[in-house]
Amino acid sequence: MIEQSKISEIKGVGAKTEQSFRKLGVETVGDLIRYYPRSYQVYEEAVPVSEVEEGRVMTVSGAIFGRVQVSGNRNMQVTTLYVKDLTGSLKVIWFRMPFLRTTLSKGGVITLRGKIVSKKGTLVMEHPEIFYPAAQYDAKLDTLQPVYGLTSGITNNAVMKAVRTALGQICTIQDTLPKEICRRYGLPTIDTAIQAIHFPKNKETFYPARNRLVFEEFLDFILSLRQLKESNVRLENHFHMEEKTQIHAFLKQLPFHLTKAQLQVWEDIKKDMSGPNVMSRLVQGDVGSGKTIVAVLGLMLAGLNGCQGAMMAPTEVLAKQHFESIGTMFSEYGVPLKTELLTGSMTAKEKRLAYERIESGEVDIIIGTHALIQEKVVYRNLALVITDEQHRFGVKQREKFAEKGNSPHFMVMSATPIPRTLAIILYGELDISVIDELPANRLPIKNCVVDTGYRPNAYHFMEKQIAEGRQCYVICPMVEESETLEAENVMDYAENLREELHGNCSIAYLHGKMKQDEKDDIMTRFAKNEIQILVSTTVIEVGIDVPNSTVMLIENSERFGLAQLHQLRGRVGRGKYQSYCIFMTASKTKETKERLEILNKSNDGFFIASEDLRLRGPGDLFGIRQSGLMDFRLGDIYQDAKILQEANEAADWMMKNLSEDEITGRLKKDNLHIL
Repeated sequence: MIEQSKISEIKGVGAKTEQSFRKLGVETVGDLIRYYPRSYQVYEEAVPVSEVEEGRVMTVSGAIFGRVQVSGNRNMQVTTLYVKDLTGSLKVIWFRMPFLRTTLSKGGVITLRGKIVSKKGTLVMEHPEIFYPAAQYDAKLDTLQPVYGLTSGITNNAVMKAVRTALGQICTIQDTLPKEICRRYGLPTIDTAIQAIHFPKNKETFYPARNRLVFEEFLDFILSLRQLKESNVRLENHFHMEEKTQIHAFLKQLPFHLTKAQLQVWEDIKKDMSGPNVMSRLVQGDVGSGKTIVAVLGLMLAGLNGCQGAMMAPTEVLAKQHFESIGTMFSEYGVPLKTELLTGSMTAKEKRLAYERIESGEVDIIIGTHALIQEKVVYRNLALVITDEQHRFGVKQREKFAEKGNSPHFMVMSATPIPRTLAIILYGELDISVIDELPANRLPIKNCVVDTGYRPNAYHFMEKQIAEGRQCYVICPMVEESETLEAENVMDYAENLREELHGNCSIAYLHGKMKQDEKDDIMTRFAKNEIQILVSTTVIEVGIDVPNSTVMLIENSERFGLAQLHQLRGRVGRGKYQSYCIFMTASKTKETKERLEILNKSNDGFFIASEDLRLRGPGDLFGIRQSGLMDFRLGDIYQDAKILQEANEAADWMMKNLSEDEITGRLKKDNLHIL
C-alpha cells in the first residue's frame, strides 16, 4: 500500500529531501498527507493605512509617494518607499532588493502585503509581497496559502509539491467514521477534508475540513481514554499501604501549613492508594497552588511502605529542580528515603549506575524525564507513578510506565486550568481532584495592560527591580512565517534590550529551536541569578521555579489565548516578593481590550479559563494554535470546545453501537486506497 511506501517513491523527492522530511517525522506517504500546514497566508481585503497594527501581516493599497530610495552597503542594501492613501502614509522597506528602485519608480497605485513592525516608535511594513499594478491582488483575494513547519534543506514549496503529488497518487481514502456520525454532525468526507486542509480554495472550504479532522483527532483520543479506563477499572491494587507516622512528623516540621484544598487532595490520594483498585487520579491546581508538596507526600507513602515511587517531569531542568528540592527536604526533615535522578543527558556510566540502584531497590524515589520509561530501566517494586504537567505526556507513555511495574498507582498533575466540563472529557479515565486555593503567604500578582508607548516605562521599572536584586522575563510571540524567524525575533529583541539598558545587566534569550542542553544551561543560569532578564518564546511556559523573578513583560499579548497568558504569568509570583505582569499590546480593538481586562482583574486560573471559553468564537484559526494543550496536531481545546463535546457524544454512540473490534480497528486505521 502506498501510504506505507517511503516518501522517496514520490516523484521529485530525492535522497537529500527524504532526509530532510525524516527530520520532520515524515517517512511515508501516509505521514506526508497527515503533515498538516501549521498556518496559512490569508490574502484578505486591504485595510486603510491608519488601521495597520504592529505584529500582524496586513495588506494596504495606495499611491507610491515620493522617491524610491536605496541605502546601506553592498552586504545589506535597504530599499525604502512610502505608500499613501486617504488616511495617511506608511513607510515600506525591503532588504537586498535594490532593483525595486527601477521597477517602482514609475509611481502609481500599488498593493503590498507584509508584516507591520515598530522601528523607533514608527510603524513600518517590512519586506512585503508586491502587487503592481494593484489589480494583480484581486486574483489572490480571499485565498489561503499553506505554510508548513520546515527544517534545513526543505522549502515550503517543496512540501506543497510533494503533498500535491501524493494526493494525486491516492485514489480514495477509506472513511472510517460511521455514516451516522458524519450525517449527525455535518462532516465532509475524509477525502474532501484532507484535500481542503492542504489546499483550501477559500475559508468556506477550509473550516469544514479543519472541523472534520479536529473532530477525528478528539474522537480517537477520547476512544483511547475510554479503552484505557475500562482496562484500569478491573485493575486490582497489589500494594499494601499503611499510614506512616513519619509523614505526620514531616508535615509538622514544614515552615507552612497545607491549605484545606491540599489536605483534601492528600486524603483522596491516601484513600486511593490503600483502596481495592489501582489509583488513576488527576490533581489539577492553578499555578502556585502547591501541587508538588502533595506529590511528595504520595511518593513518601509509597517509599515508607517499602515500595518505589517515580516522578516524571517534562524537562530536564525541572526534573533536576524537583530532585534537588525533594532531596533537600528529606535530608532536612529526617525522612529515611533515598532519591535518584535519571535524565537523557547523563553519561552512559551515570545511567548504568542509576539503573543498578533502581533495580536493586537501593533507591526509593526516582525523578527524571522520559528516560524513566526507557527499556533498560527495571524497577524493583514500582507502586506509584506521578507525571508533572499531564498535557506533555500521551496515553502511550503512561501505558509504557504501567508496564514497568505491577500495575502501579497513577497520579498526574496539571497546572492548566481547564473548565470542569472539558476536564471530565479530556481526563475521562481519571478521577479528578482540584486544589482551588493558593497558600496564605502568596502575594497576588499585580497586573497592568498597556500599549507599546509604555515600553520605555516598562524597561525603567525592570531596571529598578533588577537594582533591588530581582529578575525579569520578557515573552515574545512566535512569528507566523517560519520557526527560524521566531528565533531571530527573540534574538533581535534581546539585542535591542541590551542597547536600551546600556549593558547594565545580563540578558539572554531562549527559543524552541535551541538544543536541549543550551536551553537547560540558560534556565540553570537564570535560576542562579547569573542572568537577570530572560527574553523567551513560550518555551518557558513549563519552566523551573525561580522565586526571585518578579516581572513578566508579555509583548503582543493579544496574540495568545487567555489560559496561556495566565500560565506564562505563573512564572512570577512564586516567592516572597511582590510580583508584576505587564501585558503589552499594539491592538486597539474592543475585543482585545475585553479579553486582556479579564487577566488584569483576576489571578484565578479557573475563572480565566471559563472566560476564555466564553469569549472565543470561530476566531482566527489561520495562525498559531493558541493553547498547544494536549499536543493535538490541529485541535485546540478552548477554540474547539464545541467540537470536543460533539466528539465525546460520538464516542458514547460508538461505544454503544459498535463492537470492541470495530473501535480497536478504527484506532489502528490508516486506510488509503491508491491509484
